[in-house]
Amino acid sequence: YCFLFLAFYLVMIYSDYTGYPFPTAPPVDPFAKIRVDDCGKTKGCFRYGKPGCNADTCDYFLSYRRIGADVEFELSAETDGWVAVGFSSDKKMGGDDVMACVHDDNGRVRIHHFYNVGQWAKEIQRNPARDEEGVFENNRVTCRFKRPVYVPREETIVDLHLSWYYLFAWGPAIQGSITRHDIDSPPVSEHVVSIYKYEDIFMPSAAYQTFSSPFCLLLIVALTFYLLMGTP
Repeated sequence: YCFLFLAFYLVMIYSDYTGYPFPTAPPVDPFAKIRVDDCGKTKGCFRYGKPGCNADTCDYFLSYRRIGADVEFELSAETDGWVAVGFSSDKKMGGDDVMACVHDDNGRVRIHHFYNVGQWAKEIQRNPARDEEGVFENNRVTCRFKRPVYVPREETIVDLHLSWYYLFAWGPAIQGSITRHDIDSPPVSEHVVSIYKYEDIFMPSAAYQTFSSPFCLLLIVALTFYLLMGTP
């Protein structure tokens, strides 16, 4: 034991004087930042929120791109709970295949698979997600995962080579379980989405929809004209 202790002591002294510390565990790769420069080019994107927002500032953000036999999805939303995308045939919640990234009480972000039964989301044990990763930072849940383009015919998992309406939702979670989404009428894609076509689509949130409505713009123009002309 004396020789072991002496050897350990000499190694400690040597590392201090030579500047060669003991080897440490390799660092964990950080979550790769979502690139929006690729939107509409090498991947399709949906942005909901303030005009000009990106994956770090939109109320909700989603991207998709084909990688071999898989589709890679990136999701991000301003929430401390969950962010999800649903694949629907009719723009309405009910009978939809849903992938959700959920922030649990341990600080991890995990990918869950759900099936909408009416307004209620039922978790499905068969989860098509793989290569999943996620992070919770700056009050945002962000994640990335892949799922196969083609799957065996099953009610709860759709074939992504077909086109679907995309339902976008996010909201709080309690002990790693999702609760009702943040807004009463979550946004939905205007048309069916094809994974073979990359678009960069912006959807203004409610506040900006009001401001950008034709009536509101006409009212602003009329008020500006009135102020410039002056009153008689």
